[in-house]
Amino acid sequence: MTDRVVTFHSVRKLYGSFQALSGLSFSINKGELYGLIGPNGAGKTTAIRVLTGLNRHSSGDVTVLGHQPQDPKLRPLLGYMPQETALYQDLSVEENLRFFGKLYDIPAVELNRRVNDLLAFVDLEKWRSHVITELSGGMRHRASLAAALIPKPRLLVLDEPTVGVDPELRANFWQRFSEMQRDGTTILITTHYMDEAMRCDRVGLINHGQLVIEGAPAQLIHDANVSNLEEVFLKLAKREAPQ
Repeated sequence: MTDRVVTFHSVRKLYGSFQALSGLSFSINKGELYGLIGPNGAGKTTAIRVLTGLNRHSSGDVTVLGHQPQDPKLRPLLGYMPQETALYQDLSVEENLRFFGKLYDIPAVELNRRVNDLLAFVDLEKWRSHVITELSGGMRHRASLAAALIPKPRLLVLDEPTVGVDPELRANFWQRFSEMQRDGTTILITTHYMDEAMRCDRVGLINHGQLVIEGAPAQLIHDANVSNLEEVFLKLAKREAPQ
């Protein structure tokens, strides 16, 4: 795979005097499932917010599907599932999906089809008329995933999508992620779970806003001469912050 879907080159992000990203560089290829891992505060969510255009980077270059992050042309190509549920609490599951679909100017007939398909995909058909506040935490996560998929994105960005969910739902989510990748969707996921990182084609470990190491999980384990990815993580996450 040579087609680049995401490219970060020497990206810095400042919040006042605090440098959240310190020259971050990495790339994601078309069709990849790429995992971004690192300690709390390493810069993962900041990188996601820059990639999705929610925050502007201070310097460096970011390209997503051939566009700058703030380019309106990128919006229908990108699906984003944030850590916190970004759904309207007083709307039903179906109303949320239709609302987001209208933001993308999806024609009515096509939107009807997508809503029905996505409700089936995340197993919420029986809950379509329930408002978000009536759903369990796991159901809200599934509804959030459906909302991220409403534009049929070429790139799906998932910021710790399985935090706080039970093992059965985690397995359910990963089954769906695998299905989407097989259908050609490029996926970027941040996670603290090393078993999830092992499912990725490549992972990038960031710390102090910089890329520390990148590669296929099995290769990283081999190169570090350790027995699992968690040991790689613990070994490299101890590195000092750059001066």
